[in-house]
Amino acid sequence: MDEERETLQRIVNTLVAKNDEIHNFIDMLNHTILNVQANSSNAISGLDEEFDGLYSILHEMKGSMANTIQQEEARKIQALRDQLSQCSRALESSEELLQLAVQSLDIENPVELFEAFRHIKDSVTVASAFRLSLKPEVSDSMTHMMVDFALEKRMLQAVKFLPVPKAPKIDAEACLVADNCITVSWRMPEEDSRIDHFVLEYRKTNFDGLPRIKGEQRWEIVDYIKATQYTLSGLKFDTKYMNLRVQACNKAVAGEYSDPVTLETKAFLFNLDSTSSHPNLKVEDTYVEWDSTGGKGQEKIKGKENKNSGQHRVRKNNRRSNTASPNRSANSPRASARGSRDRFAGESYTVLGDTAIESGQHYWEVRAQKDCKSYSMGVTYRSLGKFDQLGKTNSSWCIHINNWLQTTFSAKHNNKAKTLCIPVPDRIGIYCDFDRGQLSFYNASSKALLHTFRTKFTQPLLPGFMIWCGGVTVTTGLQVPSAVKTLQKNENGLGCSTSSLNNVA
Repeated sequence: MDEERETLQRIVNTLVAKNDEIHNFIDMLNHTILNVQANSSNAISGLDEEFDGLYSILHEMKGSMANTIQQEEARKIQALRDQLSQCSRALESSEELLQLAVQSLDIENPVELFEAFRHIKDSVTVASAFRLSLKPEVSDSMTHMMVDFALEKRMLQAVKFLPVPKAPKIDAEACLVADNCITVSWRMPEEDSRIDHFVLEYRKTNFDGLPRIKGEQRWEIVDYIKATQYTLSGLKFDTKYMNLRVQACNKAVAGEYSDPVTLETKAFLFNLDSTSSHPNLKVEDTYVEWDSTGGKGQEKIKGKENKNSGQHRVRKNNRRSNTASPNRSANSPRASARGSRDRFAGESYTVLGDTAIESGQHYWEVRAQKDCKSYSMGVTYRSLGKFDQLGKTNSSWCIHINNWLQTTFSAKHNNKAKTLCIPVPDRIGIYCDFDRGQLSFYNASSKALLHTFRTKFTQPLLPGFMIWCGGVTVTTGLQVPSAVKTLQKNENGLGCSTSSLNNVA
């Protein structure tokens, strides 16, 4: 009976998974239908705009060419009118001479006749009528102002829909995920000189494989990329994966998206565990601040929260579900890290991270307020007592900065301290290689090594922070920087120790 029940349960699980898959596919189909309708309307609107633009250009050209014809008409008419005026004046002068010559024929006196003859002869010699061109200066033809749209008509009749660019192909092997940046490379399946630019879309997800419609974040867009490679920088890796896709665009139309690629964005993500913090500390996500009220304000808030603790936990879990990895069980590092423990008390102004380190390499950064009087950062086992301070037990390792009277910078472990004779950076990077038993601190800006502890970690580690009079901000969701990896490789290759406080626990 138990065997049949187990088999039936597997069938039920399979059917539930398949139904969920079909539901997702139906949602995708409905979403695609809506997109087809919207994109069709956009295409018609674009067609209207193109033709309206063409009509506008033709109308503008018609006005310009008509104006040119009118100017040519005015020029020719003016030239002919000037010539007509000259002819009228010449004709008037010629008629006067003709009348004078006819009258002279009637003169009887030889002397008078000779004088009249000489005057008329001289006048005829200079008369404009005999120097006038009797050919129009301009022709009446306007054929040079005619247009032939035969070629243009054939071109317009040959207008077709612009070829849609083919979908690019993302080269997954050439893509690089490092230093909280993602470099994406792609290529076109064939050469297309009409490609104007590319559009890259990406979104964070906790699901491996193809993108899903339900429960996914919206796509972020990077537009007008001219090259076939792009680097997304300054990312916070608060999910396990990133979906990426690319489309090619010409001057008028965008092509289909490439097949999406899912890249793993492995990084160490945690928040500060307010349930562990000293009452004098005010904690919010990844920020902790000294609270001079002694936690009295927080006690009031906690009292209100306890009344609705169930709702509070639901809301908190819902917020985390957007960024945390899926299928986080009660046995996960974060769940086990939260385990029940007393708050820190006395002079141990400490708060722990909410995610345990049990293997692998991890990195996070810390920035202190400029007026912070005293603070420590490092790692510890869960067994750190509520009155214990970081670095003063054999189960905790840290560096400590004291700005009370003069600045001191030291590495601490098992109640021993080593002074670090170097300037205190604005940001400090913490690198933990659990498997190699290595804890290193770096100048987060220059990646210069500040100090390294070497030991053998025998229990899960929790990030720990101690603050007095001030506040610190912790940056998580970071990958191990490439520069740190290189330094660690070189340091491990040399096999040298950088600390006299190393202790095998």
